[in-house]
Amino acid sequence: MGNTNQNTLAATRFGAAAAAYLGSAAHAQGDDLNRLAALARSQPGLSALDLGCGAGHVAYALAAGGASVTACDPAPEMLAVVEAEARRRGLATIGTQQGAAERLPFADAAFDLVVTRFSAHHWSNVPAALGEAERVLKAGGTLLVIDVIAPESPLCDTLLQTVELLRDASHVRDYRLSEWRALLQAVGFHEPEADVWKLRMDFATWTARMNTPRCAREAIGHVFAEAATEARDYFKVEADGSFAIDVAWMQAVRRISAAD
Repeated sequence: MGNTNQNTLAATRFGAAAAAYLGSAAHAQGDDLNRLAALARSQPGLSALDLGCGAGHVAYALAAGGASVTACDPAPEMLAVVEAEARRRGLATIGTQQGAAERLPFADAAFDLVVTRFSAHHWSNVPAALGEAERVLKAGGTLLVIDVIAPESPLCDTLLQTVELLRDASHVRDYRLSEWRALLQAVGFHEPEADVWKLRMDFATWTARMNTPRCAREAIGHVFAEAATEARDYFKVEADGSFAIDVAWMQAVRRISAAD
């Protein structure tokens, strides 16, 4: 895959893992999904985009709350999973559309809400993707970014990016919360409100989901074993390589401009 660009690499790797992501406890469960359903219930008639939808867990939560949802992903295999699962659940308000975050195939001001969950750390150009999210949102609309965030500590940041890349070649970067605040404000959003929590990653499940080869699994184990004590403590590294990451809910409102 040495000549494959980032968007194609991510679509290929995640397309192959589509079924695994549908059943992944780390993706299919979480208080954030309950919070999304409650958000949809509080805004009847909500039109939402699940950006980088993966196996569609955001779309299911929003649709269950009454929203009309478009699930968008570059991997057609993921969209096929979403379509089948939406039918199984009887969620008729979910549609799908293939597309990359950096070049969305939607009209300006098409949505009240854009949500991206565990996707942005694979984007090749985050400013471009956030600019697209801003474009397709109505004036005063909301963008929700739910993603792994890197610690502000350079030591822990570097460790996280290293093990993420060893596990999955399509990983780009888990951004720090301070970086997200700057990125969002730069493209036309108000400063985001953020909540952060810990999520435990079971090593065997985490690596199996992406079919991480044995040599890479061993390299991750070596990196953890050799890491500084403060980094191992921060990530709560366990004997089997399982560890805990920081996840953030970042909610930002699109500024209303003179053009609106």
